[in-house]
Amino acid sequence: MFASRLAMLALSLIAFASGAQAQVVLPDWDTVEIKTHQVCPNIYMLEGFGGNIGVYVSEDGLILVDDQYAPLTEKILAALEKLSDQPVKYVLNTHWHPDHTGGNENFGKSGAVIISHDKTRQYLLDFHKVQLAKNETAHARGDIPVLTSPVLTFNDTTTIHAGGQTIKAFHVNPAHTDGDIVIQFVEADVLHTGDTYFNGFYPFIDVQHGGSIDGMIALYDQLIGTAGPDTKIIPGHGDVANRDDMRSYQTMLITVRTRVAAALEAGTSLEDLISAEPLKDLDPVFGGNLIKAHMLLGMVYGDLQKHRQN
Repeated sequence: MFASRLAMLALSLIAFASGAQAQVVLPDWDTVEIKTHQVCPNIYMLEGFGGNIGVYVSEDGLILVDDQYAPLTEKILAALEKLSDQPVKYVLNTHWHPDHTGGNENFGKSGAVIISHDKTRQYLLDFHKVQLAKNETAHARGDIPVLTSPVLTFNDTTTIHAGGQTIKAFHVNPAHTDGDIVIQFVEADVLHTGDTYFNGFYPFIDVQHGGSIDGMIALYDQLIGTAGPDTKIIPGHGDVANRDDMRSYQTMLITVRTRVAAALEAGTSLEDLISAEPLKDLDPVFGGNLIKAHMLLGMVYGDLQKHRQN
């Protein structure tokens, strides 16, 4: 019962985040398997349903990057217990979307410190206010759980020193949202990008919350410059990648932006642009997941149109 209520909340969060551009169908949580992938010694990626979780294992405690949906917390904890008997000490939220922050309540109650950018905390608080206004009676019955918002926030950068590892979290210019942070495990040479990077399929650009195609393209220059030939990159979704994978992805985004910008300049409507199928050649490589070509075209068209008017 409690899990089903959480599922309904998560679904409404996705609709709020995406402006109904993409509809996530939540699974039967009992069927979801948490898969553990070792990225390098003491650093792992957990794959389940939602954003990839980064895990750093040290004698000082576990540090997570994102925590997926609340109904998966018990399964995530079971996977973590196979890696270490240490508790989760910190959870870093890369941004506010529910498939990355839904477990905040559970981990926060267990004693983990939730950390994010200032804007991520505010977006979570804003959403909760909207839910309370719409569902006062349901909340009084306990049907809507309290969202545990980050208790430690920052504006630019913050650093955690644990187990001999330097973990840098830094805010980036508007890309997936305007509250994105990227996590760098310095000595291990690992980056966790959150949803600023999807490996192998079209991105979701949350224009409503400050996301930007130009910001995302520019961010890759920064990350490619930060990464070396052996750097492992944990994306928000998809398999572990490297900087060459990111270069190819940036090239795709530049192509998408160029084609949409040309259509705008020519006065083409969004409907006519979508009908023309300008991404047909990219679809076999990048169109096989939640975000389809028409969705991406709508995001980029709206983003570029908004900035033309400003």
